[in-house]
Amino acid sequence: MVLVACFGAALLVAVLLSGLAARSVLSASLLFLVSGALVSDGFLGLIHITPDSPIVAATADLALFTVLFTDGMHVSFPSLRAAWRNPARALGLGMPLAFVGMALVTHFLVGLDWTTSFLVGAVLAPTDPVFASAIVGRKEVPARLRQLLNVESGLNDGLALPVVLVLIAAAGPTSPGAESSLGAIGLELAGGLALGVVLPILVNLLVRVPVLGAEAKLQPLLPLATGVILYAVCHLTGANPYLAAFSAGAVLASVSPESKHAFEPLGEALAELSKFAALLVFGALLTPQLFGDLSIGGYVAVGLAILLIRPASLLISLIRSRIDRREQLVAAWFGPKGFASVVYGLLVLQAGIPQGRQAYTLIAVCIAVSIAVHSSSDVPVARLFDVEEPAPSAGADDGAGAAAADSSRSAPTGAIPAQATASSLSKEHPDART
Repeated sequence: MVLVACFGAALLVAVLLSGLAARSVLSASLLFLVSGALVSDGFLGLIHITPDSPIVAATADLALFTVLFTDGMHVSFPSLRAAWRNPARALGLGMPLAFVGMALVTHFLVGLDWTTSFLVGAVLAPTDPVFASAIVGRKEVPARLRQLLNVESGLNDGLALPVVLVLIAAAGPTSPGAESSLGAIGLELAGGLALGVVLPILVNLLVRVPVLGAEAKLQPLLPLATGVILYAVCHLTGANPYLAAFSAGAVLASVSPESKHAFEPLGEALAELSKFAALLVFGALLTPQLFGDLSIGGYVAVGLAILLIRPASLLISLIRSRIDRREQLVAAWFGPKGFASVVYGLLVLQAGIPQGRQAYTLIAVCIAVSIAVHSSSDVPVARLFDVEEPAPSAGADDGAGAAAADSSRSAPTGAIPAQATASSLSKEHPDART
């Protein structure tokens, strides 16, 4: 109950300060992270949580599932087809460069073996724009920039997950049976994708039966019921819940747009609450001892990850793109680590691999620094775009996607599998800041 009381108090403060946060460097995300750290054993000692506590994995797991499900519902396949080139550059070139770059600095500066170093790179490769919500949620920011960050963060969670699972299997004590592990991973991913596609279609068919149908005031609960069933079935069958969540959200939005629109307000509220709960719990793990356990080389690696590796990798991927230089620099800077990295980091810690604790320490510190830095700089950077945006020219490469983007909501997330949003774009309340 102490944890629940702390969450309620932090939520009240976050709501009361939300107006100020929308105009300043304050952010609700950072507030929950700091609140969790203050009430933990490292400071006030009100709650006692360790990385092995069941509530840590359960909270992060449920939060990521919720975020990915709601983010998937904002995927717009027509707009994605119309403006796929820039996100494809970021995912096809920028993400692998960041992955390899982080692995290199981890190996040479922290001293982890190559397999574990690449594992750290895979965990930290996904981005999450929830910690840069002023960038992806304000209409004054160019739509193609918001779409780039949303689509990239939405898909890189899912792309990173198989790599993370394979590297855990290779680095762990069960590595001699890697072939069977790889087969199990493939089956897990395929099962998640299948459930994510089939279940929403079945629910949509049931709704269309003449004698059935949801009353208007209960219609928002239809996607919620689908998500709850999907979450339970995935855990009962061993299918991957994250890939299932994102694919189910995307399929449900495609086959039943009316359900998507009815669920959107409820889904946003649930996603925000789950994010804040996960941040509070994660913050409780950020004790002085954890920061003290990271070597000097580890801190240098964290600095390079945020200041050099992500920016350089994305800038390289956007060479000769139609995005102007200012937008490229903003996109390169805002590559915060988020919920997918938290969950994947916990998987690393709980896998029992030889250097898992050192890897987790580096991952946790990098996520914490990224949240603090990126969530505090998005409002000032967003103000740079506070000018009237010219209308896109007809036939431009990104025009169709940008136009579609301005008509829909931008969903920061995880970010992640499948960390999330391909459509884009702008929130109905652009000044609301998470």
